[in-house]
Amino acid sequence: MSNNSDKHQQAKPIEAVQSKQLLVALRELLSQSRQKLQQTVNSTMVQTYWQVGHLIVEHEQQGAERAQYGKQVLQQLADELTAEFGKGFDLTNLRRMRMFYQVFPIRDTVRLELSWSHYRALIRLENAQARQWYLEESINQAWSARALERQIGSLYYERLLSSKDKAPVEQEARQKTTELSVTAKDYLRDPYIFDFLNLPHHSLVESEVEQGLIDNLQHFLLELGKGFAFVERQQRISTDDQDFYLDLVFYNFKLKCFLLVDLKIGKLSHQDVGQMDTYVRIYDQLKKEPDDNPTIGLILCSLKSEAVAKYSVLADGKQLFASKYLAYLPTEEELRIELERERQQLLGQ
Repeated sequence: MSNNSDKHQQAKPIEAVQSKQLLVALRELLSQSRQKLQQTVNSTMVQTYWQVGHLIVEHEQQGAERAQYGKQVLQQLADELTAEFGKGFDLTNLRRMRMFYQVFPIRDTVRLELSWSHYRALIRLENAQARQWYLEESINQAWSARALERQIGSLYYERLLSSKDKAPVEQEARQKTTELSVTAKDYLRDPYIFDFLNLPHHSLVESEVEQGLIDNLQHFLLELGKGFAFVERQQRISTDDQDFYLDLVFYNFKLKCFLLVDLKIGKLSHQDVGQMDTYVRIYDQLKKEPDDNPTIGLILCSLKSEAVAKYSVLADGKQLFASKYLAYLPTEEELRIELERERQQLLGQ
């Protein structure tokens, strides 16, 4: 009897080892499959946009008065393609695709290891040598598109050329690229993928908690009775070189100004504040009417242990914000309490 018992006890560790091996094999399989899917979508997207740019340029060059002719045709194409294939093919993006082809006219120089987000950053660079260097480093160092944007913005290439001691510059760059690495979840949230596939952003991208928080925040502001009117959700704002997606946009008729709301799941950072300042500045340039007051931003951060709310106001609007806006806006503390209450309710805490 004791013999059988010993055999049974020996079998348990063997089964545990086999189960662990199976788990490792499944993880490896799923990770590889996701990576293949990412590479397939990336390469298809990049090749398609290069071909779109090629066709547009070839067609424009056949026109007698190329500049004016091309402009009219591009707008017509944008209207038709947007109606059929979605906002990924609006006028701004068609111009980017045309520029993509113009910057990379030789198809073999287009590296399919990089995403469309990488190329959107690269085509803005006028220095061809810098562009090629950033392209090769993005591949060799496996930079995410965000990391590439950061390195370009910090003039990494130029600082390396001018620096006698390159080690500190390279160390700083490595640290930042690690912080801005992309996970599979981040990749599946890429708005350009959804534009390419003509899929709605908010229903597929946001988690249930994020969606619920935005739902409740929208109701909360509208029910305050202080002049808020809902404008749009996941509103896309485009400039020549960037796209922004705003979680919520309101207009306050009593204040005669827009309110932009950005929800973050995680800790509030200086980058978040700077990003909202950029949103506000661009919104004032593109959307604000002459008789509107300056746009204000609102950043909401939901963490496991606490919630944070912070208004973002540009320097020229701070006096107006302090003297008039605060009478019609919920305080940061009221918003924090509401955000925390809603989060606990959604999570069943």
